[in-house]
Amino acid sequence: MLYNLLAPLGEEIIFFNLFNYLTFRTGGAIMTALIIGFIIGPGMIRWLKSKQTEGQPIREDGPEGHFKKAGTPTMGGLMILISGGISTVLWADLTNPYIWIVLGVVAGFGLIGFADDYAKLTSKSHKGVPGKIRLGLECLIALLAVLTYILFTEPEIASGLAIPFVKDYLLPLGIFFIPFAILVMVGASNAVNLTDGLDGLAIVPVMIAATCFGLISYLAGNAVFSEYLGIHLVPGAGELAIICGALIGAGMGFLWFNAPPAMVFMGDTGSLSMGAGLGAIAVIVKHELVLAIIGGLFVMETMSVMIQVVSFKLTGKRVFAMAPIHHHFEKKGWSEPTIVIRFWIIAVILALIGLSTLKLR
Repeated sequence: MLYNLLAPLGEEIIFFNLFNYLTFRTGGAIMTALIIGFIIGPGMIRWLKSKQTEGQPIREDGPEGHFKKAGTPTMGGLMILISGGISTVLWADLTNPYIWIVLGVVAGFGLIGFADDYAKLTSKSHKGVPGKIRLGLECLIALLAVLTYILFTEPEIASGLAIPFVKDYLLPLGIFFIPFAILVMVGASNAVNLTDGLDGLAIVPVMIAATCFGLISYLAGNAVFSEYLGIHLVPGAGELAIICGALIGAGMGFLWFNAPPAMVFMGDTGSLSMGAGLGAIAVIVKHELVLAIIGGLFVMETMSVMIQVVSFKLTGKRVFAMAPIHHHFEKKGWSEPTIVIRFWIIAVILALIGLSTLKLR
């Protein structure tokens, strides 16, 4: 909004020229979301506590250390959605369709997560909205987002799949790009959701991924940089750096209250929406496969659940003491801070590997 209002005045007042620079507006989005998060955080936590007398339900078969967290409110993802959403609207070019596509995905998955959290609270169980219903709604929102994306993107770019380490080539998927893109968004959403099991475990890797995709968005939307790096130019994609910046700032604001011992949990409201947002950005900037590298920690958590389920159904035995894998290490006696920090380190390493694909072509 500020860009649309103030950038045109740059010819008359030189200060307003700053709003033409993505880097300046991304920095503004980070700081705005962070400040809003600090302001609304305490009041929102008090409000959530007043509405949730028993807090987030704790799994009876979960690690013993989790029972001391009883009474901690959930739905803290609302803080991220509010601060990040306001910041994005303030600093982004609101005529850019990609901004609205990603915001729509984030809001839609956020609503699904909110409904899931609400169902868990009212039933006083860790089971929320039935899985098939939730998955169906997620696929529907992702489908609408993909169709809208195709409408505003050049056909040869829209339906192509970029291959990491391969220069100037898009694998034409045609109509099959639609289910693929849906899989990316829904998969990323639920992968982040599975990772959200310890204080601070999910939000920092999300911020790391957002930082990477903020850079990728900026480069993919810039004709000079995209040509130099051999990545595909997606006109208008640079504006998505604003959303990534807002997510980073909102994440830092949330982490202030989610740091151990957590005063609030993000819940499905936050995890589903952030994962889906990252997936939507990856689809738009043509780095879907790179998301699997940068977000490899989320992939690892998801694979641990899949391996556990398949192994138990086929052999009756479990591979891990408990899935997702962060609970396995808890069962093995690792302290929660140790697990969280080591997983953050893994996330940083994977992010660096993912970013290396920008140049190694």
